[in-house]
Amino acid sequence: MFNIMIWLHVIGAAGMGIYLIMPLLVGQATKLTGAGQEGLAAGLSSANRIAQYALIVQLLTGGYLMSQGDYSTLWMIIITLIFLAIGALSGIMGKPLKGIGTSIREGKSATAHIAKARVLSIIILVLYAAIMYLMTNPFS
Repeated sequence: MFNIMIWLHVIGAAGMGIYLIMPLLVGQATKLTGAGQEGLAAGLSSANRIAQYALIVQLLTGGYLMSQGDYSTLWMIIITLIFLAIGALSGIMGKPLKGIGTSIREGKSATAHIAKARVLSIIILVLYAAIMYLMTNPFS
């Protein structure tokens, strides 16, 4: 059972890997016009949704793995808080990603939505990198 959970946990981490390149992809939206921005935003919104499902896999498998290991309470609290922050920010990022497409369809500028999505994606990237480091280097 432990090996299956490890495998699922790694699959979940790979599913969240979009957050490693999300800031770069969101930044590309400024170089596109109209329909290109709308299409990129739709793709990023779908990728964000898939990563959120992977986050659920991480919650379930990570909870099991933490219960089986001997980790410090501080480490478990930090991991849980970072995990919750990633979940919250990725949910918040969904609105500006959808707003890009809405603005384009209404003939408005999507610059504000792109800027907000980019800032959120950078914060998520930093949190994701931090959680990957802490997962591979747990402290006692």
